[in-house]
Amino acid sequence: MPVDDQIMKALRIPYEESPVAKLLGMRLASAGPGLATFTLDADERHHNVMGSVHGGVLSDLADIAMGYATISTLSADETFTTVELKINFLRPVFREQLRCHARVDSRGKTIVYAVADIMNEDGKPVAKAVATNLVVKRPGASDAFHHKQR
Repeated sequence: MPVDDQIMKALRIPYEESPVAKLLGMRLASAGPGLATFTLDADERHHNVMGSVHGGVLSDLADIAMGYATISTLSADETFTTVELKINFLRPVFREQLRCHARVDSRGKTIVYAVADIMNEDGKPVAKAVATNLVVKRPGASDAFHHKQR
């Protein structure tokens, strides 16, 4: 189900799809203040040489979900960049739909700490991640998806 237009506007999250999300097949499932959920239909194109989903793909899924959760907390004159990302892999994934729930755990003036849980189709945890994001004031008419002015 697509995310409601009014929610996207209120959170200043454009429908512009992230290139990496498009490349990997990640989709925004829901969003709210300090919250975001993404899904990914994991299959063989996401696998490593051992036949399970590559950890980098899971990291990307957590990173984008935590990024969108962070974006929803920014004011019009702010952007952010991730300064640290940590992930723990809990069980292998092969071919199934994954759901990544992310939330902002702490929002300070310059630091946003976000957490993410990636779950498999059975609701079992696949990975847990945390990110530390640096909030940066930016001049001009840009948005959180573009570090440079447009």
